[in-house]
Amino acid sequence: MEKEYPLGGGGLKWTHSSWLEENLGGKFSILDVQPDIHDYILEHIPGAVYFNPNLLRVPYKGMPGVYVSEKIAELLFRRVGLSNDYPVVVYTGVGGIRGWGDGLEQTMVAYSLARFGHNKVYVLDGGLIDWKKEDRKLTKEFPLIEESDFEVRLRKDYWIEYENFKRIKDEQGVVLLDARPENVYEDQGPWGKPGHIPGAINLPWKSLMVDGNPALLKDKDEINSILEGKGISPDKTIICSCGTGREATNEFIMFKFLLEYPNVKIYEGSFTEWSSYPENPTVTGKDPR
Repeated sequence: MEKEYPLGGGGLKWTHSSWLEENLGGKFSILDVQPDIHDYILEHIPGAVYFNPNLLRVPYKGMPGVYVSEKIAELLFRRVGLSNDYPVVVYTGVGGIRGWGDGLEQTMVAYSLARFGHNKVYVLDGGLIDWKKEDRKLTKEFPLIEESDFEVRLRKDYWIEYENFKRIKDEQGVVLLDARPENVYEDQGPWGKPGHIPGAINLPWKSLMVDGNPALLKDKDEINSILEGKGISPDKTIICSCGTGREATNEFIMFKFLLEYPNVKIYEGSFTEWSSYPENPTVTGKDPR
């Protein structure tokens, strides 16, 4: 079943490998966002251009990974031939050389494209894993791409910054989610502080994906059942967070574009920013508070 949803003023759609293969050579771009260029060189979908997702975040003001400036994003997207209204399909894979892919590359890049002003972004549901499983076409050829006229138009309503986040996160009607794995949410991860932001409900992003393929969403009914069990509903303001804002992109685009929740934000700074302030408390264990 193809997953397609309204774009509105900017947004995302899902498509399946069957549609993409049938329409190869059509009027759209394809971005391969596997984590290492050697994985792309080994095999990629015909017509796909390589784009490394690590280009999108750099250190800034004491934080290790913050989105690049509008000017840099504009140059990057122009270099790979993207235009604001020319459709683009984004996919990732495990990676045949490095094996580093975890499925989040495609949601992180898709979110970033929409964040910086792209209007027609498609995520390949199932990514390269399903594409290969279904024995579809692969190539080692590199397409010739002309630079484009992409213009950054920031969608500032997508994310919430630290001061505003701190102000509203505990308000009634606001649900703060933490997309990290349970063991990290409950105990010690790589951060200097253990646990999670007080009040954050643990919704591991992988719990929403099909077992064996972290790039393939579960059915809508199954997802809704998971959310109901967590007390998450469309009448709430949803704030998606994680460790660095990467895992949260999976849940942000799911809530906003798949489920069409009306009030969804992503806290891009997430636990990394929160825990960098000595005065901010954290909570360990299963209980949000």
